[in-house]
Amino acid sequence: MSTFSKYFEKIRVRPDPQAEAKAAAPLCQWDGCKEAGTHRAPVGRMREGEYFRFCFDHVREYNKGFNYFAGAPAAEIARFQKEALTGHRPTWTVASNGSARFAPDFSTKRSGRAGYYKNVRDPFNLFSQQRAEAPAAEIRTRPLEAKALETLGLAADATGAAIKSRYKELVKRHHPDTNGGDRGSEERFREVIQAYRLLRQAGRC
Repeated sequence: MSTFSKYFEKIRVRPDPQAEAKAAAPLCQWDGCKEAGTHRAPVGRMREGEYFRFCFDHVREYNKGFNYFAGAPAAEIARFQKEALTGHRPTWTVASNGSARFAPDFSTKRSGRAGYYKNVRDPFNLFSQQRAEAPAAEIRTRPLEAKALETLGLAADATGAAIKSRYKELVKRHHPDTNGGDRGSEERFREVIQAYRLLRQAGRC
């Protein structure tokens, strides 16, 4: 086969990417070096985005002694390390909203008008009129509440503590395990439970 064959003319040699990079790279910035600066090295703190151009051997030498915090005060280094834990994103402490600690927790509040007027914040006095009328509404007892109090043997102005105490006393007295199979006592037991449940829903205890 002749060296001038048409097949040799069609052969393409892949160019060396490293040779092309060296040819296009600027001169190494290391003092006295004549090699191509094919590798980047960061300039340092407060000059982010700026780089030196070194050859392979000198970029390794530069990286061995590189210190991003060189000359930085200890307080700034500590702050940087603390912020690095959250990726330098802003964070807030739990319950940083000062008004949040005074907001009502409705999951622990009882239902009914008595619980509402006593426990809800009103910093702008939007419900001052309703709150002023609340005591009068609490004193007035509805017919079903009056009947429930009568079932428990209590007066209309009985407090929540008195209602709970009376309920516990009657339950112990008329519980099926202690009434000896008395049907009348079982019926009384059901009435006491229904009366107490109604008073709880009304916010009386």
